[in-house]
Amino acid sequence: MGTKRKTLFFAFLLLLSTAHSFYLPGVAPRDFQMGNPLSVKVNKLSSTKTQLPYDYYYLNYCKPSKIVNSAENLGEVLRGDRIENSIYTFDMREDQPCKAVCRKKLDAESAKNFKEKIDDEYRVNMILDNLPVAVLRQRRDGSQSTTYEHGFRVGFKGNYAGSKEEKYFINNHLSFRVMFHRDTETDAARIVGFEVTPNSINHEYKEWDEKNPQITTCNKDTKNLIQGSTVPQEVDVGKEVVFTYDVTFKESDIKWASRWDTYLLMNDDQIHWFSIINSLMIVLFLSGMVAMIMMRTLYKDIANYNQLETQDEAQEETGWKLVHGDAFRAPINYGLLCVYVGTGVQILAMTLVTMIFALLGFLSPSNRGGLMTAMVLLWVFMGIFAGYSSARLYKMFKGTEWKRNTLKTAFMFPGILFAVFFVLNALIWGEQSSGAVPFGTMFALVCLWFGISVPLVFVGSYLGFKKPAIEDPVKTNKIPRQIPEQA
Repeated sequence: MGTKRKTLFFAFLLLLSTAHSFYLPGVAPRDFQMGNPLSVKVNKLSSTKTQLPYDYYYLNYCKPSKIVNSAENLGEVLRGDRIENSIYTFDMREDQPCKAVCRKKLDAESAKNFKEKIDDEYRVNMILDNLPVAVLRQRRDGSQSTTYEHGFRVGFKGNYAGSKEEKYFINNHLSFRVMFHRDTETDAARIVGFEVTPNSINHEYKEWDEKNPQITTCNKDTKNLIQGSTVPQEVDVGKEVVFTYDVTFKESDIKWASRWDTYLLMNDDQIHWFSIINSLMIVLFLSGMVAMIMMRTLYKDIANYNQLETQDEAQEETGWKLVHGDAFRAPINYGLLCVYVGTGVQILAMTLVTMIFALLGFLSPSNRGGLMTAMVLLWVFMGIFAGYSSARLYKMFKGTEWKRNTLKTAFMFPGILFAVFFVLNALIWGEQSSGAVPFGTMFALVCLWFGISVPLVFVGSYLGFKKPAIEDPVKTNKIPRQIPEQA
């Protein structure tokens, strides 16, 4: 009795042991003191119109003396993310009225690229402390609530007063607003918001000095950030564009753990909920109709069976009994069916495990590229379930060429997908898009396929064939029943 009490007491102490928590790499909070330098990183140019991302410096924007690429995971590369350093720098909690970045004279190619990206509604994406820049917008329903739009537009199209000719204008002045949550005890602050208001300003200056440019429309010594000119900056060959920005800091009640909430708000959430409920109602209604038809059909058959009066009548086959000896007959191309089932099980297993990781918080939006990386790796490791389920079904159909079945399971669908992916990647590469997967990443995907997925499919197939064959619940007739043509 004393031993049992000691065991229970020891188990109770284990339950009271200190819990340890951890942050995922790259998503841990960072504390900043007043005056700490903040570096803005630039990401891809994205468009919902073309779905082709481009590198930020594909356009003739201001560049630092040395461009440094940030380390990117597999998912970021596959998504077309290209995170690089920029010339935009802040000092924590120190407002910066107006600062000139650089000036660019547009040649024919630069003007053409800017116009094309404005036509295709491309947006510029920037990152500060792993938080994407966003534009604050009012909701269309007229309410006072606001929502975020990721990134800001490269520019816009319009015309001058009294003219019908359409012109292109670039957003060359960025008004940043950084929101922070301050700890009253340590005075350290954490960044919880990163907003921008883009403007197009035709800047004016008397004489350009690279170290200290004196711009009359952007005076750093006054709070009036943009003075005088309200004419937007036109994009055309030979035009000179001056890029400027200003920064303001604002204390916020939003805590670091909740800083992504505002980014996840959708504009049309009510419409989405209505669509989901409508779809569910249609599915339930149709399922009910099918169930009622099946119940009536089976009820009639069961009633006919119960009304049999003689043994001779009982021996006659009617209704569902007509095809019971052919229900589990192997189809003509049962090998393909086994491959399809194995691949489906692989997709299902990948989806379920991905959802579990997402529910546990491992695939949060702050873990950029995590979802894509998880899906690729889980697809590779779930190959063992594909091989196992395919082999079990193949053995049930009394198949003998198990090696061919395993090879088909390992190569058929991944091979088709990789071929399509390779062709699309070549086309994207021809467009000079950052969405084109580099050769090194392509080689890594092939290594994952041949080095992990294929061996795991063979392991699963081996385990599946070692199991006894699945027995059919009814005996299959040796001669297939001839089904007459229906009128």
